[in-house]
Amino acid sequence: MRWPDLSDTLRGIPWAVAGAVATRAYMPERATSDLDVIVLESDAAAARERMTAAGYTHVGERAIGGSTWRAAAGPPVDLIEGSESWLPDALALAEANRDQQDLPILPLAYLVLMKLGASRVQDVADVTRMLGGAADADLDQVRAVARRHAAELAEDIESLIALGQLELRGDAP
Repeated sequence: MRWPDLSDTLRGIPWAVAGAVATRAYMPERATSDLDVIVLESDAAAARERMTAAGYTHVGERAIGGSTWRAAAGPPVDLIEGSESWLPDALALAEANRDQQDLPILPLAYLVLMKLGASRVQDVADVTRMLGGAADADLDQVRAVARRHAAELAEDIESLIALGQLELRGDAP
């Protein structure tokens, strides 16, 4: 599926695709109706101004932070405003982590942190599928990022890796 490219709109503001659209870089694409993008909370005002200038209409505020926008045509865009300590590093790495549409995608390790932080059932399912199909080097990176930023998730991540491998490969470590 083709998604809006906000590269021109958000030029100069670190940003990345998150949510379901980002997962397609790490697992088979699943249906979703919106594009989630994440920016630093400190860049939120500038990002909102740019969305307005690009012709997006502010639909409303998200209950969990950020805002929803809509262009005359196309899907809604959720602008997530993050303040996590790891987010600046994640956005910098996303610049070189592009999907098939050339959109900057949160690297797997940081997408896992974000989705586990959301604690929604669909997010946990996404993490399980992404980790189940990930290469060993990518899993090592997920573990390292989790140790650095969310050590309390280490045991959960190992369980999600095993469950994902059972689902996708039929094996587990």
